[in-house]
Amino acid sequence: MMASVPNSDELIFFVNGRKVTEKNADPEVNLLYYLRKNFCLTGTKYSCGGGGCGACTVMVSRYNPKTKKIHHYPVTACLVPICSLYGAAVTTVEGVGSINTRIHPVQERLAKCHGTQCGFCSPGMVMSIYTLLRNHPEPTPEQITKALGGNLCRCTGYRTIVESGKTFCRESTVCGMKSSGKCCMDQEERSFVNRQEKICTKLYNEDEFQPLDPSQEPIFPPELIRMAEDPNKRRLTFQGERTTWIAPVTLNDLLELKANFPEATLIMGNTTVGPSIKFRDEFHPVFISPLGLPELYFVDCTDDGVTIGAGYSLAQLNDALHLIVLEQPKEKTKTYSALLKHLRTLAGAQIRNMATLGGHVVSRPNFSDLNPILAAGNATINLLSKEGKRQIPLNSHFLERSPEASLKSEEIVLSVYIPYSTQWHFVSGLRLAQRQENAFAIVNAGMSVKFEDGTDTIKNLQMFYGSVGSTVVSASQTCQQLIGRQWDDQMLSDACRLVLDEIDIPPAAGGGMVEYRRTLIISLLFKFYLKVRRGLNKMDPQKFPDIPEKFMSALEDFPIKTPQGTQMFQCVDPYQPPQDPIGHPVMHQSAIKHATGEAVFSDDTPPIARELFLAVVTSTKAHAKIISFDASEALALPGVVDVITAEDVPGSNNHRGEILYAQNEVICVGQIICTVAADIYAHAREAAKKVKITYEDIEPRIITIEQALEHNSFFTTEKKIEQGNVEQAFKYVDQIIEGEAHVEGQEHFYMETQTILAIPKEEDKEMVLYVGTQFPSHVQEFVAATLNIPRSRIACHMKRTGGGFGGKVTKPAVLGAVGAVAANKTGRPIRFILERGDDMLITGGRHPLLGKYKIGFMNNGVIKAADVEYYINSGCTPDESESVIDFVVLKSENAYHIPNFRCRGRACKTNLPSNTAFRGFGFPQATVVVEAYITAVASQCNLPPEEVKEINMYKRISKTAYKQTFNPEPLRKCWKQCLEKSSFYPRKLAAEEFNKKNYWKKRGLAVVPMKFTIGFPVAYYNQAAALVHIYLDGSVLVTHGGCEMGQGLHTKMIQVASRELNIPQSYIHLSETSTVTVPNASFTAASMGADINGKAVQNACQILMARLQPVIRKNPKGKWEDWIAKAFEQSISLSTTGYFKGYLTNMDWEKEKGEPYPYFVYGASCSEVEVDCLTGAHKLLRTDIYMDAAFSINPALDIGQIEGAFIQGMGFYTIEELKYSPEGVLYSRSPDDYKIPTVTEIPEEIRVTLVHSRNPIAIYSSKGLGESGMFLGSSVLFAIYDAVTAARKERGLTKTFSLNSPATPEWIRMTCVDQFTDMIPRDDPSTFTPWSIRVS
Repeated sequence: MMASVPNSDELIFFVNGRKVTEKNADPEVNLLYYLRKNFCLTGTKYSCGGGGCGACTVMVSRYNPKTKKIHHYPVTACLVPICSLYGAAVTTVEGVGSINTRIHPVQERLAKCHGTQCGFCSPGMVMSIYTLLRNHPEPTPEQITKALGGNLCRCTGYRTIVESGKTFCRESTVCGMKSSGKCCMDQEERSFVNRQEKICTKLYNEDEFQPLDPSQEPIFPPELIRMAEDPNKRRLTFQGERTTWIAPVTLNDLLELKANFPEATLIMGNTTVGPSIKFRDEFHPVFISPLGLPELYFVDCTDDGVTIGAGYSLAQLNDALHLIVLEQPKEKTKTYSALLKHLRTLAGAQIRNMATLGGHVVSRPNFSDLNPILAAGNATINLLSKEGKRQIPLNSHFLERSPEASLKSEEIVLSVYIPYSTQWHFVSGLRLAQRQENAFAIVNAGMSVKFEDGTDTIKNLQMFYGSVGSTVVSASQTCQQLIGRQWDDQMLSDACRLVLDEIDIPPAAGGGMVEYRRTLIISLLFKFYLKVRRGLNKMDPQKFPDIPEKFMSALEDFPIKTPQGTQMFQCVDPYQPPQDPIGHPVMHQSAIKHATGEAVFSDDTPPIARELFLAVVTSTKAHAKIISFDASEALALPGVVDVITAEDVPGSNNHRGEILYAQNEVICVGQIICTVAADIYAHAREAAKKVKITYEDIEPRIITIEQALEHNSFFTTEKKIEQGNVEQAFKYVDQIIEGEAHVEGQEHFYMETQTILAIPKEEDKEMVLYVGTQFPSHVQEFVAATLNIPRSRIACHMKRTGGGFGGKVTKPAVLGAVGAVAANKTGRPIRFILERGDDMLITGGRHPLLGKYKIGFMNNGVIKAADVEYYINSGCTPDESESVIDFVVLKSENAYHIPNFRCRGRACKTNLPSNTAFRGFGFPQATVVVEAYITAVASQCNLPPEEVKEINMYKRISKTAYKQTFNPEPLRKCWKQCLEKSSFYPRKLAAEEFNKKNYWKKRGLAVVPMKFTIGFPVAYYNQAAALVHIYLDGSVLVTHGGCEMGQGLHTKMIQVASRELNIPQSYIHLSETSTVTVPNASFTAASMGADINGKAVQNACQILMARLQPVIRKNPKGKWEDWIAKAFEQSISLSTTGYFKGYLTNMDWEKEKGEPYPYFVYGASCSEVEVDCLTGAHKLLRTDIYMDAAFSINPALDIGQIEGAFIQGMGFYTIEELKYSPEGVLYSRSPDDYKIPTVTEIPEEIRVTLVHSRNPIAIYSSKGLGESGMFLGSSVLFAIYDAVTAARKERGLTKTFSLNSPATPEWIRMTCVDQFTDMIPRDDPSTFTPWSIRVS
């Protein structure tokens, strides 16, 4: 078959204005790999490899010879085969602007608006906004939000990114101060602010921004225009190592090819084929790519409908339909409107610009959002082959893949015809997904009904459902039985019964959520029923009664609005010297580099001579004996250098209980058994698949906390604190409640996966590592123990990492040691980058938690006694689980004083990948349980939750349950301001009013207080050191032991040095963290990075200033440079180490008392949500956060941390859901299966206020704010709970019901019990094994 294929043509395209002529274009190579490896354009990042995160976004521009226009569109480079780029111009972030030439306004504004933290997603964000501006130089706010929908960010919480984009809008919507000169916050602020504390609201100055000048953009290469207009174009062939790519130039040529290669895959956007090749190991020897064939790109309007060419991208389809809807009367465009609604949320902008109508229709995904609507709208597919034309209806036979209704192998899709709707014809699209945008539907539907003219008698009915089976499913029998019926309530209840009979989702169905999906089938049908009733009434109000007023809101999906916010913080004292940067919102020191893609991450370092790539082979069993291991087939593959196993570890393979390579036995799915080293990653990955391992299961296999309790499987002894007499107190209370709450885990989803470069040196067994970590000395320790060499020979460098959140505290040590063993054995540098799926599988995440409580209280809401037990699912090795359970127990009272209080905690040992540190370190899980029992008490006492919180909150200087004294005054201040300034009570009344008027939508509000702690109970963990050099030109190099992962630690350290040395920040440089410069450094975690390293940098600077004092005294008016030169002449040392001994913390678990934390951080947050009781969707309307920041060293960074943590917390409590099989296999291993918040999930309005207090123990009276915002995300969970409570109350259901986290759409829908949830079939749990289980 391949013999007939001629030799390769040259592939010609442009990158950043430079011509690329590739003589050996390989169809299997994607643009991301090509840019990074061939051109070292490392600004385009690898983060997921499947088009789901937007980190690799670039702009593609093409010239259309027919319209003579240039079309710019965003794509995810990881899915673009280079062979598809013939004649295209690619622009990467480096081509937009650079520090060396000039930075582009998009890059400048993203940086100056504080829209970057770790910077790993920033190049993708820049490219999405830049591409939008190339097409729309003055975009609307809606266009900005839409453009960013395919880009994930785990650090910022998105508001700042959107705001940077909004500065380009015609009416800059950032702050009213400019236009009116008045601050919108003024009128309500005055009463609060005492005259000294002036409040600021501006974190950047728009006057600094350079204007956007579209005429300055690079021109489209004229050579490409000439190529596109060349009348003698010919077929192109690109011959790769294993595959062939053929690009026809005429329709006949395409049909000829399809006849010759009937099995060949037709490839356009590669959004279906690409992921199948990468993740499902599909192989295609021949690709035929008709990209750009003019015959496939057209819109043809007739009197009956519209025909759209199969080559149109979904974005072009959207634009075409939009125009038609504007031009045609409403009754004709019902199908088009339904399609437009789904096109808005389908994937993200990049995928919508790549995927084509023909490809989408013909690949018939079972989750398709468009095909059910097209089928309901009676669309037809126009096919073409050498034999001629043929039409097939896009109907149930086609969608259910009946062979007779499908394409023949030699046929192609030419176009899709979508007829107009008519007056008595209604068409709707309905869907529900885990999050609103860029997520596959849990269930979707396309429905249409035709009535006999002038009546409500059904003439024709069609219902198509997606995500309920292996294909899109039609409820054709139900529809058939309802013809001739009237559109009334009786018809509806029969329809629900019939459709549930017809569409059967088996109890163990893949994807799980079976009862929820059954409920959605009829809930969506009910929504359609209401829409049609409403439509009939509009046509003839006399004849057709309207739906009840209370049902109106059920018709509408939640709108997508552009988020906005205000930030308030203390202004800097006007008497502070102007060059002292402390207290100013200074931009992140690497922000501009983040935005230009010039910030170097570990994998961005250029290739090292002879380097090898590492791929992992992991266990497929949760608990088993390894019976046999055979790597012979892997070793025989091209490029493979070695397979590394436990046998190759020279030192310890089990350091501190953490196993590097499994030996004889595996203890979780995802445990590393061996690694494969090869010349390129593709070869290593291929070889890893060929390693053969056989297992024999070992009992017990423990996956859940319940199973661990059953088998008494724990890591640690019980940890306990107790005060008062709990047993006694229970005897004298009015009421006692008992309950439990399950809190599931969370994936870190840092944008940069775990990355290790291990370079063995020629001499003395030295090893140099470049690692993305929060704890370089831990990596050093593990590598030294593993290689059995002194730590002094291991150098660990860490410049920055693309997000950490706790996931890079202990895990890089194990992975670093794995990489070092490979480097040691092969004697060659090793590049070890985990793919997203492997990272999610191997590295664990936040500990799932089970909380059990017994609470005794009085009828007035005063809680007298609490007995709480916590269990966490630690996974298979100790990791940090003991510390996590310590934190859980110590922080278990949150903000409440309960006189008789007992809390116990244990870490359960299970056969899951080991869980680890995660922002908040146990507090976000444990405190949900506290707020849950407070809410349950409120419910029992018929009191509002906020009242019971207030009654039981700490009010005066007190001692915690472990006898640490503290003053809760800042807590009371945050709580009071939060209630008053968020207008909590008036808004609560408004929500109650809304709930009375709406049956299917409910609003809820909740406010949560927080008493959080920073630091560690072990005093020596709180120490820090720094090294400061002053050079003879007066420039200063600062190094310290902390790691930069986006939180702006280095920026704050430069601010500290600037103040202490009294020199401008521009004099100070901070390059990297390294075990060579600062040894034995503690981890950068527990919110104490700036606290402890700041003190160390301060100490070093003060020592140097003391040395310089004699010189300065002699010449007080001299310049800094003069003093330094003089000091050197006088042989005064200009270099010193600084040291901070650490906060003196301690905890005595025997006595159950201590001072485990240096100080407390207080806060309060109020959120308002609206939930859709029919689907379980929710919308976050507004959030107010009041955080006790004491005195903020840098308000921009601190507010960024608070907002970012809040959104991460909101995700944790609502949509982020890890799915495990009963056998302990993690299903959620990609952004397709695990949904972190996108720009559409964040509050429509977010207000953050830094509340001023004093904290003399910390540097400049600041506080560590890296984690505290995380728990405040639970205000969203409790607002959802409040809304669900309102729904249940109206339906006459019990007041109390179990609150678990996350409150997913499934939980919301199934807790809002109604006639539809009552109607679905239920299965006896003992008769089947569910697809997934909860592990808490």
